[in-house]
Amino acid sequence: MRTEGLAPDLGVDLGGIKLANPVLMASGTFGYGADYVDLVDPADLGAVIVKGTTLHPRAGNPPPRIVETPSGMLNAIGLENPGIEAFMDEHLPRLRAHHVTVIVNIAGESVDEYAELAKIIDGSIGVAGIEINISCPNVARGGMQFGADPGAAREVVSAVRSVTSLPIVPKLSPNVTDIVSMAVACQDAGADAISMINTLSGIAIDIEKRRPLLGNVFGGLSGPAIKPVALRMIYQVYRAVDLPILGGGGIASARDALEFHMAGATAVSIGTGTFVRPTLAMEVIEGVRDYLVVHNLESIDQIIGAAAR
Repeated sequence: MRTEGLAPDLGVDLGGIKLANPVLMASGTFGYGADYVDLVDPADLGAVIVKGTTLHPRAGNPPPRIVETPSGMLNAIGLENPGIEAFMDEHLPRLRAHHVTVIVNIAGESVDEYAELAKIIDGSIGVAGIEINISCPNVARGGMQFGADPGAAREVVSAVRSVTSLPIVPKLSPNVTDIVSMAVACQDAGADAISMINTLSGIAIDIEKRRPLLGNVFGGLSGPAIKPVALRMIYQVYRAVDLPILGGGGIASARDALEFHMAGATAVSIGTGTFVRPTLAMEVIEGVRDYLVVHNLESIDQIIGAAAR
């Protein structure tokens, strides 16, 4: 029970990444934090997961890239980013200056690219861990996503594990038949934690033009619409693996975050909700803390997985 008068402990350990609180900014929704510093001090967050970073600069997909949908949105940004060298030289020093806990999201078109990215990042001052975006096409093998095949996912995670001592956190795609087999493959390959879920594949159509609305045709669905799917998958994976889970997918309130914790998430990531309310992450931190106080709980650990045991 919580000692009267003491604030509850929000600190968590995400596979070796020590977090002061369990609320992180999801990759691709917070950029490198510079656009939000007047509204949110990134040092107050559990961590910032920077936008997906590739070996070389990428221009991304043709516009339109974002379409609003009922209870969510579709995006087809296409991993636009300046490449790993620009991140290391320009963005990481700024994040370090703000005392931010940084997790770098990496994406590649081959196993070798993932390994090369991890090798470059390994040992960098100011990087707490690596999130592996395995929802990328394996160009060397006909375009199948690494995150759609347990064998391919295992190969990527193993390759990254072999070149870095940093905690590694593969991010699972929900566009699979069996999410548990993907999580088990990542665990067997040496992952320190699991991040889930990435966006669901979707499409929107302009009925006047009778054409897809997105320039890339397909996009990733995010926002409150995907929350029940994310919760179900986290619940399943929590019961199947022995790794901490970073849960996300449609979190728009502290109540949502609490559901994710109770389904099995050690920490949560805020994504699309930030576009609606840039201060949402801070609201979630305060709301989770208030819940623990009201229920006389001394630690966030006391509710993690409570609904899945």
